[in-house]
Amino acid sequence: MPIRIPDSLPATAALEAENIFVMTEHRAMHQDIRPLRVLLLNLMPTKITTETQILRKLSNTPLQVEVELLQTASHEAKNVATEHLESFYTTFQEIRHQHFDGLIITGAPVELLDFESVDYWGELCDIMEWSRTHVHSTLHICWGAQAGIYFHYGIPKHELPQKLFGVFEHRVVKPYSPLMRGFDDGFRAPHSRYTTVKAADIDAHPQLEIVADSPEAGVYIAKSEDSRHFFVFGHPEYDRETLKAEYDRDIAKGLDMALPAHYYPNDNPAATPRNTWRAHAQLLYTNWLNYYVYQTTPYRLEDAGRE
Repeated sequence: MPIRIPDSLPATAALEAENIFVMTEHRAMHQDIRPLRVLLLNLMPTKITTETQILRKLSNTPLQVEVELLQTASHEAKNVATEHLESFYTTFQEIRHQHFDGLIITGAPVELLDFESVDYWGELCDIMEWSRTHVHSTLHICWGAQAGIYFHYGIPKHELPQKLFGVFEHRVVKPYSPLMRGFDDGFRAPHSRYTTVKAADIDAHPQLEIVADSPEAGVYIAKSEDSRHFFVFGHPEYDRETLKAEYDRDIAKGLDMALPAHYYPNDNPAATPRNTWRAHAQLLYTNWLNYYVYQTTPYRLEDAGRE
């Protein structure tokens, strides 16, 4: 998929170095097609890392995708240069009258806080409410998934006895779901979180279904029956070194952290981790974008999100 992003975005050079087709704005304007418009609400503090990871996943079909980066105006980001945000990010007030084919809401390191205690919770609720009428399909990730399933369906999160941290085995629960098309019966995915949602709560809700889960990590993917909302409770977009960076950071802070499970060869933190989830992570994003955005979104963008 040629993704259309600003030529000077830091992710552009990184993706081009990986032979990923990044379309220049000049070339995109000369193609006589309507690109899919995807809004990425980036709640992670490491914004450049996260935007690069997710843009990489949106880059493997022949569709043209125009990605808009969104930040919360009610929270001051401290781990990214103000110039980067001013150059590449927009705010909700600037796009609230627009329509989008897809929306991605990332995770955030705030899962131990009550939802209502998060400083941008009110703004996030406004965005999620707006998405009901202005976005065709929304993909929620990790804490973003917990926030989304709580806001839209009232499913609460629960604190875990210890951090769920590592790469875990999963199984496909709905093998005939287009979202799982091409998946093996078993696959691996990274998790890094202190809270969880209960499968029983999701099973009890008539508008929700579980698509994939894990004996160790619990519910991995749930979706609404109308396919407007997808909830991924792990981090499939993570790079090989992301869990290592989190572990090294916490150890440097003096925290008593266990090694990421099933991640380092022979549980040796000096060894180079193996990426054993990349293919299924790519397939997850590609299937969502193909089957639940491209194939079902209205041609007239102003109709996206309308029943």
